[in-house]
Amino acid sequence: MTHIDATASSSLERLGRMGGAALRVVVLCSLVALAGCLGKESDSDEPDIPAGELYNQGLKLMSEGKLRQANTRFGEVDKQHPYTEWARKALIMQAFTNYRLGKFDDCIESAKRYVALYPASPDAAYAQYMIGQSYFKQIPDVTRDQESTQRAIAAMQEVVERYPTSEYVDDAQKAIIFARDQLAGKEMQIGRYYLERREYTAAINRFKTVVTQYGNTRQVEEALYRLTSAYYAIGVVSEAQTAAAVLGHNFPDSTWYKDAYTLLESKGLSPSENKSSWISKAFQTVTGLGGGA
Repeated sequence: MTHIDATASSSLERLGRMGGAALRVVVLCSLVALAGCLGKESDSDEPDIPAGELYNQGLKLMSEGKLRQANTRFGEVDKQHPYTEWARKALIMQAFTNYRLGKFDDCIESAKRYVALYPASPDAAYAQYMIGQSYFKQIPDVTRDQESTQRAIAAMQEVVERYPTSEYVDDAQKAIIFARDQLAGKEMQIGRYYLERREYTAAINRFKTVVTQYGNTRQVEEALYRLTSAYYAIGVVSEAQTAAAVLGHNFPDSTWYKDAYTLLESKGLSPSENKSSWISKAFQTVTGLGGGA
């Protein structure tokens, strides 16, 4: 027997005399040491990449049209180097690449986080604008629920109010006008449905919402014509005449006014405004309408 074999045999005999408990301790210590070695190898195999290098990799991938890979790189900057200037830059780029990829919910999440963490940053206005645009891109047709439309308006209003000098204000205001017209269109769609079913009171309530809440949208012309028709149908002639008169005063060239005038004329009536009507009062507070003052 060699010296090594003898030494090993002697060690095993000693462990056997020490009992199972001691053996378990030795094995456990060996496993802990092994785990430590493996951990060190893992750390050395995957070192943190410098933040600037990661960020520039993202920019390069983006310039090559590899948006998904770029998005991943920008995300790694935030994971490996959180709350650094590079992480701030990467977060806005992550929101942008999410938007370009059509991942609008992810864009909203990234952009909201940016605004929360860096509200005074020069890019905060852009982040808020991207939130609005992401909601805007998800606006459905008027036959469906308009929650995204409401959120788009709220987000764009934030751009206008919180960042009034930013370059995104004009686009935000245009988006608000479009989205409000969409909401008015939804009210019109429901109102027409009630009108077809001869549920005139329900229809009038919808058209009234358009006039009082969305009076500066393009839907208001048709709403006034529908009010003329609905009010006449239930025998409230004065309101029918007022709706037609207000329509003609503000939109004299509108085809809807021509239809309203023809409707009343066929009944031996003509447009005539009652100044105490809610319709007249509503239009006294609406600005930006075409036609007359």
